[in-house]
Amino acid sequence: MVKQAFAKNFESDEEVGASLAATIDGESVVDIWAGYADAAQTRPWERDTIVNVYSTTKNMTALCAHILVDRGLLDLDAPVSLYWPEFAQAGKEDIPVRYLLSHQSGPSGFEESFPVETLNDWDQCTELFAAQEPWWEPGTHSGYHSLTFGYLVGEVVRRITNKTLGTFFREEVAVPLEADFHIGLSEEHDAPCW
Repeated sequence: MVKQAFAKNFESDEEVGASLAATIDGESVVDIWAGYADAAQTRPWERDTIVNVYSTTKNMTALCAHILVDRGLLDLDAPVSLYWPEFAQAGKEDIPVRYLLSHQSGPSGFEESFPVETLNDWDQCTELFAAQEPWWEPGTHSGYHSLTFGYLVGEVVRRITNKTLGTFFREEVAVPLEADFHIGLSEEHDAPCW
């Protein structure tokens, strides 16, 4: 039944390429893939095609922060500026770390326009957030931090560990769990998503 539902997406042109794997009690019960890895339909989807999982990365980013909480290195009630001093600008001096994790901190988007490639420049993006005013009074509203969560929480992780978010995640989560999940890829595997 799962295979039929999966195949139906391709029959109705709702999918270009996809895969689905599921386990029950550690045993693989579904492992299927179909379609293409590119919109031009020149690269077939393979069992191990690398895909961008977009917002799923927020869970992995939050996991990294919670590892630091568990180790006593990060206090969720402390101001972000304790770990990232430059963040204490434009009315953000007292924003607690927990507001970053709960999408209540206020900078849920970029105030200024820039070329999309700028999203690849971690330092420039975190400098913009450090200088930017919150879009609402922190803690009073929630607004999905779709593009900003990784930079905000990831910069706190980087300031505490002196490692990029990707490196910390790889060393502390992915490698120990033998998980094929990456935050950042080498150029040979990284294709632009825009």
